[in-house]
Amino acid sequence: MSRPHALVVGASIAGPMTAYWLSRAGFKVTIIERFPTFRSGGQNIDIRTSGVTIMGKIPGMEASVRAKTTTQDTIHFVNSKGKSYATMKQSGDPKKQTLLSEYEIFRDDLSKILFDLTEENPNVEYVFGEQVSAIHQDFEKGRATVEFQEGKLPTGEYDLVVACDGATSRTRAMGLDRNVKEHVHPLNMWAAYASVEKDYLNDNKAGFMYGSVGGRSLGIGPDPAGGNRICALSVLPKSSTNEDATTAFRIAQKKGDAALRQHVLDHHKGAGWISEELVTDMTSTPNFYASEMFQVKLPTIVNGCFTLVGDAGYATGPTGGGTTLAMTGGYVLAGELLRHKGDISAGLRAYEARMRPIIDDMQKLPRESC
Repeated sequence: MSRPHALVVGASIAGPMTAYWLSRAGFKVTIIERFPTFRSGGQNIDIRTSGVTIMGKIPGMEASVRAKTTTQDTIHFVNSKGKSYATMKQSGDPKKQTLLSEYEIFRDDLSKILFDLTEENPNVEYVFGEQVSAIHQDFEKGRATVEFQEGKLPTGEYDLVVACDGATSRTRAMGLDRNVKEHVHPLNMWAAYASVEKDYLNDNKAGFMYGSVGGRSLGIGPDPAGGNRICALSVLPKSSTNEDATTAFRIAQKKGDAALRQHVLDHHKGAGWISEELVTDMTSTPNFYASEMFQVKLPTIVNGCFTLVGDAGYATGPTGGGTTLAMTGGYVLAGELLRHKGDISAGLRAYEARMRPIIDDMQKLPRESC
């Protein structure tokens, strides 16, 4: 009997993790990524709670992650004069982590580790520079016919389609037959990230966090590759007229890269400390990128043989649990499909039932946080 064939959309963390476990559950997996090559760059992310447990089940993964951690062991919260008024360190216990995780790693490094773990798997195939253009489900047969935009893959039938292409997933819109922005909940927040050549930390492994009026924050951390990684965060006040606080950011984003860089630069002018120097530096780098933060809250994450894993199905926003939730989702999905072997529909229903309380818990935001 041939292996059932799964299409996984998105080659960042959720995609390769899902592919790894699906291949272990007896699936042939094709992963597509709309970008032409493996994407570099990204912010620091954490592996926590169930993510640590799942990582331990993959041979060699923990060692690979430890070899690529950010090396940051302390964070100093500083005032406008650069003087530290609070300090936080790692707990030393992965089961009881502080704001700093023992498994803090840059997004691109974790994605590459997962890519390397699956690239040589004979049951996993990667296709870059491709994206889905249409999904046609045959609910009686329990299969989906998928059309592709770039022609690198022919139109084909799949037993399972999994969207792992982020919070603004286009595949989600097709698979659930809804608008891309439907069930996307803005949080009045955006963040910008970049790697810079200058070492503002003077080879120190401690990072710095600075907060200013208007919900403006800046973070600097070490980059093992040299220089520093910088994050500029904006938490915008709620409007008394219920006007969307991130409208200006979105307008700049639609105008293109140059306009977005200028918006981030203008927003942090006059914020104090060395904010303007940092933001000028980060907005001048090729690897700069910025995105809005929001949560994805869907009434269901399953439709026929289509489902979602990670931010595409349940983006957490600024809770710090997005990476762990993506890792957990891929593991639980494969586990339930294996437990209901031969009945993908039952496996998907069980996946959603198992994940729903975990999703609800990890999407909880502190009161008045946004």
